[in-house]
Amino acid sequence: MKIVRYLLAAALVIMLAACHKKGMQYDASGVFEVTEVIVSAQGTGEILQFDILEGDQLEAGRQVGLIDTLQLYLNKMQLQANRGSVRSRRTTPSTQIAAIRQQIATQESERARYENLVAMNAGNQKQVDDINAQIELLEKELAAQIENVNSSNTSLTEEGLSIDAQIDLLDDQISKSVITSPVSGTVLAKYAEQGELATQGRALFKIADVGTMYLRAYITASQLTAITIGQNVHVYSDMGESGSRQYPGRITWISDKAEFTPKTIQTRDERANLVYAVKIEVQNDGYIKKGMYGEVQFQAGAN
Repeated sequence: MKIVRYLLAAALVIMLAACHKKGMQYDASGVFEVTEVIVSAQGTGEILQFDILEGDQLEAGRQVGLIDTLQLYLNKMQLQANRGSVRSRRTTPSTQIAAIRQQIATQESERARYENLVAMNAGNQKQVDDINAQIELLEKELAAQIENVNSSNTSLTEEGLSIDAQIDLLDDQISKSVITSPVSGTVLAKYAEQGELATQGRALFKIADVGTMYLRAYITASQLTAITIGQNVHVYSDMGESGSRQYPGRITWISDKAEFTPKTIQTRDERANLVYAVKIEVQNDGYIKKGMYGEVQFQAGAN
């Protein structure tokens, strides 16, 4: 009989504890969510490689796939050949004007010789004047030739810069044909397969950091003045028949606009029609799943 009484008492204690647990007072309730990132294709072509599965853990920057870049590579080779042709057409002024400079030097030597003859009354001034006129004409031809060479080189330089920019654009497109994960997290969904055609903007997979969850809860106007961003709170995840699991949380966002209470959400004041959304950050130990219901206590976790 003593054993029976002991068992009955123990059962009563467990029942009372369970009832107390279920009757725990909370300040707000909501649903757990994560920050999801949908990774889209940045290139166009056949997907040659796509090595991920739903549930895979990825590190930020990890390569998970590759889009065909053959056409981009061939275009780049063509542009590089064009750039080489442009560079070969560049000239230096010295090679183009060497002949004119030599003529000027010859005329200046002749002028000096005739000036000596004039000084010795063995020549006439007209010959010196003719040489000066010839030198002046050659100098004008020299200046025009230099200007033409510089103008041609400037045009070729601009053409080369344009080709370089096109090559840089192709290099960027080739690099974007490598599919990588922009963040660390878990692959939630996969939207494409190897061998399919990727087009720019097509969704390839969805990833989220499930290590950090957010409880989107709703509070009444009277509760709004009692909480602040950065405030520490207690969060409880719904574990079904096993009760709930407690986690430390931190308020990271408070809406500045009221909205009607969602049908699936309960508030402490069931008469409230307008509520404010808040986000509470929680570090997930693996038990919290996206879409699970959760509850929060503000006063117990207040700073």
